[in-house]
Amino acid sequence: MPKPRLLDTFCGAGGCTKGYQRAGFYVVGVDINPQPHYCGDEFYQADALEFIAEHGREFDVIHASPPCQKHVMLQCLNRVQGRTNEHRDLIPDTRAVLKSTGKIFVIENVQGAPLRTQIILCGHALGHKRLARHRHFESNILLFGLPCTHRRSTEPIIGVYGARPDGHRVSLRQYRLTRTASSLAEASEIMGIDWMDWDELKEAIPPAYTQYIGEQLLEVLDRA
Repeated sequence: MPKPRLLDTFCGAGGCTKGYQRAGFYVVGVDINPQPHYCGDEFYQADALEFIAEHGREFDVIHASPPCQKHVMLQCLNRVQGRTNEHRDLIPDTRAVLKSTGKIFVIENVQGAPLRTQIILCGHALGHKRLARHRHFESNILLFGLPCTHRRSTEPIIGVYGARPDGHRVSLRQYRLTRTASSLAEASEIMGIDWMDWDELKEAIPPAYTQYIGEQLLEVLDRA
């Protein structure tokens, strides 16, 4: 029996893709930029919204991770300081085109993004013992989340972001969030991703997040 087909849009190098594959989907990725390290079953370089409008109905599920630069905390600081934010908010347009397909969809983004958030996933709660990396998810079906656990961690929580993996301190010493990853190898281990370079990895979603969601999606498809 063929696997259900999932379209992963704004896919990058495929952190979300890998999780959906592990859950049991055949995954097709779409990104406007070339993705030489993409790990999915098929890849198309194209505008994500145009591709959804043209081909979205060919899939059982569509996932979208629109660029989040407009919503990250640094951009909030820029607005407070009167700096211009030139990044376009793609979430409303993404939601609209996803709804038009009539298919099951999932939208992922960062804290502060204008999602109709159903669940927030924490890396620590999904088995990544040194990772927080909260991400918000919206869907047109009911999703179930997990309680955040990283504040109870017995190990330091390490961030995977920044221009390079330099291990710089990001909080006071009395707090467990002590530093960023000190190397690509450490960041790869923390995220559970071993096929990306630093620039890809720091933007990625660990596969555990979408494997968890993908298993729920498969249950819905099976019932249907």
